[in-house]
Amino acid sequence: MHRWRVFLLKLFGAKIHTTAHVYSSVKIWYPANLIMDEHACLAPYVNCYNMNIIHIGEKAIVSQYATLCGGTHDIRDPKFQLITKPIIIEKGAWVAANAFIGPGVTMAEYSVVGACGVVFKNTVPNGIYVGNPAQFVKMREFKND
Repeated sequence: MHRWRVFLLKLFGAKIHTTAHVYSSVKIWYPANLIMDEHACLAPYVNCYNMNIIHIGEKAIVSQYATLCGGTHDIRDPKFQLITKPIIIEKGAWVAANAFIGPGVTMAEYSVVGACGVVFKNTVPNGIYVGNPAQFVKMREFKND
């Protein structure tokens, strides 16, 4: 049913490639702010709180129960004004299970945030991050087959 969900999301303004995978339990706040490239994936129970643009790059994966949150509030303002910023998950990046990606974050190509990680700053290409707040631990290395 992925193609059906892609079709429906496009009807509501999403810019989504036909090969993208969006599972039925994903919550998308505003489809018109969603961009998904080829083979991008929003896994089961992802919360895509896209008050601003969220762009999921080619072959990027957002795993189950992860949250992409494009908004916050200015706690210094007595009116508690809403602040929205885009989130970009670049090509081949992986947001592992239960991770949280905050407003304005760019996850660089092939970077990884481990399970339950909380990211509020941009990552570096191929960087692996874990913890709350997520900290860089090492570079991602690929097998040469």
